[in-house]
Amino acid sequence: MHRATIERIIEALETGEHPVVPIDEVPCFARSEAQGEPHISPDVLTRIMNGLTKDDIPTFQRALQAIDEDDLAWIGFKIVYDPAAACANVDNKVTKRYGSVGSADGKDLVFFCNDAKEIVTSHSYSPRDLFQMKDVTRGPSMHNQQFDGVTWASVPLFDTVRVWLIGASDVSSEVAELAHHVGFSVNVVDDDPAYLNEMRFAQAHRHVLSDFSQLAAISGSSDDYVCVLTRGHMHDPEGCLWGSKIQAHYIGMMGCAGKNNTVHDLCIEQGLSEEQWDAIKRPIGLSFGAKTPAELAIAIVGELVDVRYRQRYSSDARAQHEIDLGR
Repeated sequence: MHRATIERIIEALETGEHPVVPIDEVPCFARSEAQGEPHISPDVLTRIMNGLTKDDIPTFQRALQAIDEDDLAWIGFKIVYDPAAACANVDNKVTKRYGSVGSADGKDLVFFCNDAKEIVTSHSYSPRDLFQMKDVTRGPSMHNQQFDGVTWASVPLFDTVRVWLIGASDVSSEVAELAHHVGFSVNVVDDDPAYLNEMRFAQAHRHVLSDFSQLAAISGSSDDYVCVLTRGHMHDPEGCLWGSKIQAHYIGMMGCAGKNNTVHDLCIEQGLSEEQWDAIKRPIGLSFGAKTPAELAIAIVGELVDVRYRQRYSSDARAQHEIDLGR
């Protein structure tokens, strides 16, 4: 959710109006993003917006502060579809007990939560609600289907990491779908629309070039991740040079040692330094014996997730996470 959207919500609430928010600004309510969840839809977003009052303004003001501070934070939504079931205690012997009451009431709820587990909301909540709200940090709401009568959704207040797939290869097609599924913004570049098409890259932003010399004109950012996966490795040098030019946070290239040595020589001839070459992950992806395009995609996206995790969280936070998991 962007600053402008939140500011419009606050402005509407200050004047006593119901905020009108397009679904693309709160995409967790889009049917395509809800992944078949029957209780999350654009109509539910409208219902929640219509239920907001001036009391909810501090929640959104805290969200603006988080954006200004570049904090890892979310706006979350408690969605009640069966009030009686939501309030009933449905814990079993495995789950932690949260008292004799499930959710605090049978009403929808909007809340703020950041990675420090700070909660801001205008409504009362039960211990189980608190558990669910904090879970948004593992997002989107990891246990949102655990209890009857209620589900949860969330939208981040921080930017999505943009991944560039240089080349529309079969591996790239598999990577695009999986990377989108785990929350990356995927961009694909190729010079042949026969390969770079909607069927093969339905969830990606597609950039069709007349030839790979045009790659240099595309704007990237030092926050971006670049995966060099060109068809037949024919344009890997251009991909590596472009990733280094934009000083991407991560660059990875697929290929065997012999081919990579050839790419190395071509890149050095065109001005890449040995230090820049060494910064390119070769071969791309985690090492666990992946061979097929689908298996390689799992290895590559697994590495992207790990890079993102290490970028966002301190070594102390990662160590605590391992302790919490019992590893």
